[in-house]
Amino acid sequence: MWRHIAANALTFFTVALFLIAGLITWGVNEYSAEGPLPEPICLRVPSGASLRAVSQDLADKGAISSPSIFRMGADYTDRAGDLKQGSFLIPERASMRQITDIVTGGGASTCGTEVVYRIGVNRTLAQVRDLDPATGDYVQRAEFEPLASAPIPEDYAAVRAEADTTYRVVVAEGVTSWQVVQALNAIDVLDGDVAEIPPEGMLAPNSYAVAPGDDVAGLLGQMRAAQEGILAEAWANRAQDLPFDTPEQALTLASIVEKETGVAEERPLVASVLVNRLRDGMRLQFDPTIIYGITRGAGLLDRPIRQSDIDGATERQLHGDVLYNTYVVNGLPAGPIANPGRAAIEAALAPADTDYLYFVANGTGGHAFASTLDEHNANVARWREIEARQASEGEPADTSQ
Repeated sequence: MWRHIAANALTFFTVALFLIAGLITWGVNEYSAEGPLPEPICLRVPSGASLRAVSQDLADKGAISSPSIFRMGADYTDRAGDLKQGSFLIPERASMRQITDIVTGGGASTCGTEVVYRIGVNRTLAQVRDLDPATGDYVQRAEFEPLASAPIPEDYAAVRAEADTTYRVVVAEGVTSWQVVQALNAIDVLDGDVAEIPPEGMLAPNSYAVAPGDDVAGLLGQMRAAQEGILAEAWANRAQDLPFDTPEQALTLASIVEKETGVAEERPLVASVLVNRLRDGMRLQFDPTIIYGITRGAGLLDRPIRQSDIDGATERQLHGDVLYNTYVVNGLPAGPIANPGRAAIEAALAPADTDYLYFVANGTGGHAFASTLDEHNANVARWREIEARQASEGEPADTSQ
């Protein structure tokens, strides 16, 4: 009898082992198999959240088939204690293993709410926006001007209170250092107002990730270091026989290129005009240099350029010199007139090989280039015709000059 009982027990034990092994194999396969999620979602993991709560949220959203298997898989791979706070993009059909890697991997949030502070030539905008997981596009929730006195949208105050909101500062090409400092001082997530304006041209236009409490001076230092690196690299790869001798002069020329065109493919052509004029001993005669001589980058000129500005009388009265007015001075102005981007710096140091000496707006946002004064005058005449037609038809004038 005892032999019969022992045989039955051994049989039962063997069957149980096979069942357990089969269950484990099934669980492992289920953990690694394609998930049920039909489209991407944004999963928010609050501070202090437990793996149990996250697994249940995932199940409620249809992202996993079993909260228990999800937790056991995280335990088995030693990831259960690595849960990170944030908002994470969960792709469609993601396996439980993939989701575990996403929510325990750390790093910046990959979806959710983002605040972007855009420092532009004409104004600074703060945009509150959410990533739509289904399309990968951002949907704007609110927009306001930090430097204006208008009320701040309620949506902004709400997302500022969320710990997983991300922030970026985007500096546009062609802004002045004064504009950057004024804008950064007005951004309420940054600390430590700055009074001293960094050297013109030495702040790299780019997108910079920031976090609440970051220091304005530290961010300016990051921008300056980035511009120094860009300028050094472009200078090392510069073309031969350029009509200037220092990286600082290259930066000055690049800033004029940046202010004269926003069309990417035109930058090397505009740079060639400046270089050709310098080689021929011609005055550059570019309006943005007049404007900078008057404002010194502190805001926009709120009136048209006058003949007295071109002649230098206004600058003499306001500043005692005309060192930026390229209608008056020979060669480059006294220094940069804005912060140029990488493309403008590279164009200044590797201009197109042309014999162009002139350009004028062509009515399409770009410019018509010419090698002779007769060609240029013909292009100007065509531009005047376009201006007149736009005025008569009530169309906005092309302001790309």
